[in-house]
Amino acid sequence: MILDQFNLSGKVAIVTGSSTGLGQGMAFGLAEAGADIAGVYHSADPPENHVVFENMGRRFHGIEADLSDMSSIGAIIDQTLEAFGRI
Repeated sequence: MILDQFNLSGKVAIVTGSSTGLGQGMAFGLAEAGADIAGVYHSADPPENHVVFENMGRRFHGIEADLSDMSSIGAIIDQTLEAFGRI
């Protein structure tokens, strides 16, 4: 299977826009390949996201941030490192 060539087991991905659309699709794809996800969203993150990732055997940490403010990037990195210990 193609995912065997794209194995992300043990990796952590930060995905912006993880609650809807392309960002959500990317987060699901990365999780399917084995990555744990730090999902960045601007408005309320759908609670079902957590359930879907947990059912895939992955960890998910939601981070609410406004990416129009560049100062939020440091906090996103800090929260990801706190939750997972690596990026």
